[in-house]
Amino acid sequence: MNDELKRLKELLEAYMAGTLPGEGPEESRTLFEAIRYTLDAPGKRIRPVLLLLACKAVHGNDEEALPYACAIEFIHNYSLIHDDLPAMDNDDMRRGKLTNHKVFGEAMAILAGDGLLSAAFEMMHIDYLKHINDNDALVKRIKAGAAISAGCGTDGMVSGQAADIEAEGQNDNAELLDYIHLNKTAALIQAAVMAGAHIGGASGETLMALSEYGKNIGLAFQIKDDIIDYGSEEGKASYPDIHGLGVSCDHLEGLTERAVTAVNGAEGTNAFYINILNELAVSLAQRAE
Repeated sequence: MNDELKRLKELLEAYMAGTLPGEGPEESRTLFEAIRYTLDAPGKRIRPVLLLLACKAVHGNDEEALPYACAIEFIHNYSLIHDDLPAMDNDDMRRGKLTNHKVFGEAMAILAGDGLLSAAFEMMHIDYLKHINDNDALVKRIKAGAAISAGCGTDGMVSGQAADIEAEGQNDNAELLDYIHLNKTAALIQAAVMAGAHIGGASGETLMALSEYGKNIGLAFQIKDDIIDYGSEEGKASYPDIHGLGVSCDHLEGLTERAVTAVNGAEGTNAFYINILNELAVSLAQRAE
């Protein structure tokens, strides 16, 4: 598993290096520095790697999926910049470095996030145009873009973030917390898996199986974050606060098992990549940070 994950991550990093903005015009040079500051920070690249794995799992071409993998990483990083802002979570550190607004100021950090979000959609639309005369290829890409759009928008990540802000101080509302986890975190992870599956040409029950996998590991990912951070965040609702640590660990295990079960033996899939997806689900549930 590790060799293939390393290969896909290196493939992504090489592609991203070619898409990162240069210095830009002198008048807006600080904006480009702020964008690169966050993108260059060490990260797991979980969402784009999941996208590439899902594409390969349905016998797709990972090179064709790269613009969408890169786009979803841009979107994820924009969300981190905005999430750290004083008006949101007001964090000073991210990935062992000062957060973007602490280095470049709030206004420039907001614009850096805006720039990443815009660049993500520009990247996908450029890829659409490259396949404008190939209907089958174009349809796959539009479906992938639609999945990513839904995952990061007002029916997904943004809605979850809004609910998270509204929920501050409400540490006993299990239904609201489920909504936040499903939208703020799981929606974009599920979108990554769905986008990769669309690029690979998945449909029907295979597509539904991968969607179920993405939803379950997305929820598991956030619950694991809650377990890791248990007791360290004031005022933020978390799964262990409401359900207790033991129940949280049991639910994490159950979600991981459901993710694995969803794709095992899925029709028309590559067993090698399904196995990697399943091993990745388990390793994310067992991570220490």
